[in-house]
Amino acid sequence: MSWLALLLIGVGVTDLVFSVRPARIVPECTGALVALVVGVGCDLTEPRDIAALIVIVVVVTAWGQTVTRGFARGGRPWIPLALLGLALVGAIVVAPGASHAGGLLGEWLARDPLPVLADVGADRLLLLAGLVLVQLSTGNVLVRLVLAVTGTMSPAQHGTSGDPEMRLKGGRLLGPMERLVILGLGLAGQLTAAGIVIAAKGLLRFPELQSRSEQVRIHQLTEYFLVGSFVSWLIPLTSLVLLRT
Repeated sequence: MSWLALLLIGVGVTDLVFSVRPARIVPECTGALVALVVGVGCDLTEPRDIAALIVIVVVVTAWGQTVTRGFARGGRPWIPLALLGLALVGAIVVAPGASHAGGLLGEWLARDPLPVLADVGADRLLLLAGLVLVQLSTGNVLVRLVLAVTGTMSPAQHGTSGDPEMRLKGGRLLGPMERLVILGLGLAGQLTAAGIVIAAKGLLRFPELQSRSEQVRIHQLTEYFLVGSFVSWLIPLTSLVLLRT
């Protein structure tokens, strides 16, 4: 799973850097570089690993470019979704051929730094790191791409007064927090508690969706909330499936 983990780390870092400092080229280059450095630092230096790292660098760079263009006026948001989907499927298919991570990370784990990591291997820890990064900015990007593809939100409205997210305030912050809570509860074996978190979000958002001042666009806001929420919930739930394989 080391190749899949590096792919997720590269994508996650790319989106996180872009959320902090929106710029051209810099986020995807940073994400690709981090994936490359982490891979080499974990002794993934066999010929097949080097080939995989090159592919990961290309995919991460392409992800950043296609996302930027997908949100531009007249963009095609389905392209980055297709790219990431194919890359993830490919990484899962070839996962058995990946070398096991070691290097500095393996040495650190061998010292038993934390009791909770006693039975966690380097490969699993890398995968967990990648999935945690995805819960942050990448989760928001995926939600917005799906909303754009389904026609629930126009990419041209991004950041404008017509953007439903500007009306349902706090979504960019609540989304990552919610996904991290669901992932953490799932890892702790408390899926029932995760379900309560999901239900609570609907109850907390209900007043906003029923605001009298929003009746003109209430249907758009409701669709935006439902589609966005379901996509957001699928991200940590899928992450739990990957961690349990």
